[in-house]
Amino acid sequence: MTALKWLLLIAALAYGGLLALMYVFQRALLYFPDRARTPPAAAGLLQAEEVTLTSADGEKVIAWHVPPHGTKPVVVYFHGNAGALNLRAGRFKWLTDDGTGLVALSYRGYGGSTGKPTEDGLILDATAAYDFATTRYPARHIVLWGESLGTAVATRLTLQRHVEGLVLEAPFTSIVEVGKLMWKYFPLDLIMSDQYRTVERIGAVTAPLLIIHGGRDAIIPLAQARHVFHRAAEPKSMVVVPQAGHNDLFERGAWEKVRLFLESLRPVPVPVPVAMAGPQMEIAAAASGEAR
Repeated sequence: MTALKWLLLIAALAYGGLLALMYVFQRALLYFPDRARTPPAAAGLLQAEEVTLTSADGEKVIAWHVPPHGTKPVVVYFHGNAGALNLRAGRFKWLTDDGTGLVALSYRGYGGSTGKPTEDGLILDATAAYDFATTRYPARHIVLWGESLGTAVATRLTLQRHVEGLVLEAPFTSIVEVGKLMWKYFPLDLIMSDQYRTVERIGAVTAPLLIIHGGRDAIIPLAQARHVFHRAAEPKSMVVVPQAGHNDLFERGAWEKVRLFLESLRPVPVPVPVAMAGPQMEIAAAASGEAR
């Protein structure tokens, strides 16, 4: 066998070995949980209570709950693939300071929850969080918010349960496409078990949609968020924060955009002329189009 053939054989074996390792350890390459359980008070969110929910397959998952004031919406929040709820305590405080309610889920394997994360497992956890919320508040008050990986979870749950609105912060088309940015020469479509194909589901979402993405996001390209936006149905809006990356959208002004979106979902009384009898009508509006 010539030297060239030996080199090709060694390269093929190395490639195959790396591919096998990627397949075996794929979830370790996708999920980066902080497994430590941190009570909300210890994270600085004094107004939240910690609750333990049971998913359909028996896992015990943690959620942080802040009741709404009056008719304010209740945001059911799904975080990204790294860390735990305590890293988001600051944004939860911003969110709830005006009376907005919160149910923030700690997926299986994260922040004191049992089990190990998988795509189907996270959907079961998300369903448990939604069901917890709707046993206490009307479904017409529920808004789902997904952050990064959580955008795929929120999108999929929106197709299974009624929600009044959907916020996607830094969404992607699919985890496969994100993975190809680093592993472009590997058949990720064939080896990845958890693919989170948001772009194939978003078109069936009928709830008002807000997408927020950073113009300098180096983890999930803006082009992927725009692809998701263009595949989505109306009513929809998209806000690009030009100077923001993947993790600093709030510091760059995204919060006010979310606040306006949540306010747009609340019923607005329509004045009724004195001559008209009967109950007052209410309408809800949501913005459409892409803004910067």
